[in-house]
Amino acid sequence: QVQLVESGGDSVQAGGSLRLSCAASGYTYNSRSMGWFRQAPGKEREGVAAIYIGTGSTYYADSVKGRFTISQDNAENTLYLQMNSLKPGDTAMYYCAVRLRPVYGYNWSRAYEYQYWGQGTQVTVSS
Repeated sequence: QVQLVESGGDSVQAGGSLRLSCAASGYTYNSRSMGWFRQAPGKEREGVAAIYIGTGSTYYADSVKGRFTISQDNAENTLYLQMNSLKPGDTAMYYCAVRLRPVYGYNWSRAYEYQYWGQGTQVTVSS
């Protein structure tokens, strides 16, 4: 009962920046955590970053620490991913996801922990 729409993906050169957005609607008050995942052709979906709703606690994959920043607006209905110093390895389809179940003890980086997904936005980084 949650709808997610990503935007902001584009084609950029290595070293460039992009900001992805995820607009959420529906029963968002039930959301406990939101995350960003990415998937390249022929590869499995991997967790990029996540944020706990309310507390604001954030988590990042080692490969993006120091370069990416996850955040949400004051209404807690829009998720962002600021991506700086982009590398060719960041090329993938990026997805926004929502978890409705309690977050205590969950593994933020695993796709099976989330119940709703957007359709994705493409990020392409050229060398």
